Amino acid sequence: MKKVNITDVAKLAKVSVSTVSLVLRQKGQISEATTEKVHAAISELGYVHNVAAANLRSNTSNLIGLIIDDFNDTFSIKVMTSLVRNLELQGYMVFLCQPMNDELKLRHCLKSFLQQGVAGVVYISNETLSRNVPAPVSESHLPIVIVSRSGIEGEHDIIEYDNREAGNSLTRYLIEHGHRNIAYLGGNKKCLIRQARLHGYHYALEQYGLPFREEWVPECEESTFAASAAICELLKRYNNITAILCHSPSAIIGCINGAHRLGRTVGKDIFVSQQISVAGFEDMMHINLTSPSLTFVSLSSEETGYEAASLIIKKIKDPAQAVQRIIISSQLILRESA
Repeated sequence: MKKVNITDVAKLAKVSVSTVSLVLRQKGQISEATTEKVHAAISELGYVHNVAAANLRSNTSNLIGLIIDDFNDTFSIKVMTSLVRNLELQGYMVFLCQPMNDELKLRHCLKSFLQQGVAGVVYISNETLSRNVPAPVSESHLPIVIVSRSGIEGEHDIIEYDNREAGNSLTRYLIEHGHRNIAYLGGNKKCLIRQARLHGYHYALEQYGLPFREEWVPECEESTFAASAAICELLKRYNNITAILCHSPSAIIGCINGAHRLGRTVGKDIFVSQQISVAGFEDMMHINLTSPSLTFVSLSSEETGYEAASLIIKKIKDPAQAVQRIIISSQLILRESA
């Protein structure tokens, strides 16, 4: 059988080849009726549009390179899901690369993207100890959008999360609901995300005339066991603590476990002295499965993915546009645990 081409589609739809091309590329002022005729002809003939060949002819690309550091990070996965969905809606395809925080592998990823002819790159970073962009990313001549939870320095197109606001809003919510003895559990002292959240936490305490107590913000390893042990020790020493902000998913699970081990009830209890409020900052895959359901500040990963997709498309279409830094605000999700 003869291979169906764009000319066959044009003949069946009774339009010009250029009109079919415009419909396929979603360009120009084409009426809805004409567009429907072209798509009907494509469907009847079984025509498959060779996007790669069309891009080559027009010196354009519908390919986006996506670099993700950590596939175990829930935030990164959720951002990636939203990003890919929104890019596909705009007719783009994604090439995925995982350099695993290795600079040599990162250089190889970017070189591969260039060889494949990508139009731009989105880099989802899970770096929490440095505000510097990796050298291969900053040196690249491709349009690049960086997604970061910890904040990045320099003139780069960035989508970042407002951790200070998150810490402040969650602490204020607890204070406004009667809590005066609020602790913060988890994270490493060098972690930029922890530092920003504690800044917001500290500021909220200050606004309400409450003291900041260094001993009430213990750091611990990222494991449920470490978090459980840390909260047990903290509550034994300071049994007047009535609310705990948890730095990460492992801190949340460990905190709930440790509280139960000490006979404390998370959420409401008929014995007020036994109840303790627990709240977190992360979007966990199974956040609705905790008992009680968890109050948390959402990382707005879906919005982050949408903004990253929109920004990289703008950069591709207008490389000369000014550098943008988009700050994603937190959203307080109220449930039973606080």
